[in-house]
Amino acid sequence: MACWVGEHWWILGLFLHFVIAYSAAAIYCLTSRKLTFLREHFIVCGLFYGIAIYLTMSLIVLPLSAVPFKIGPFTVATLRHDILMQMLIIGLPISFSAWKFSK
Repeated sequence: MACWVGEHWWILGLFLHFVIAYSAAAIYCLTSRKLTFLREHFIVCGLFYGIAIYLTMSLIVLPLSAVPFKIGPFTVATLRHDILMQMLIIGLPISFSAWKFSK
């Protein structure tokens, strides 16, 4: 019988994925209580928050993790796609939720 932990690392990965996502949402929501422009201009702030999350993940979280990745060569198309996805799939839903549920 194989080691249970060795076969199920994906559970830890899934858990940490949601911890990071909920932490990002909590940071935005708590900050938007003090900085009301984050709720008033949620579209622009959400897009920029998506960029901030992309930069945080790419420059801080991934280099500190055990993920084997190679830095470069980057293509402009890949960078544009990755940033756009973070803006639309992560940043905007978080800012929209903060705006919607603050009413």
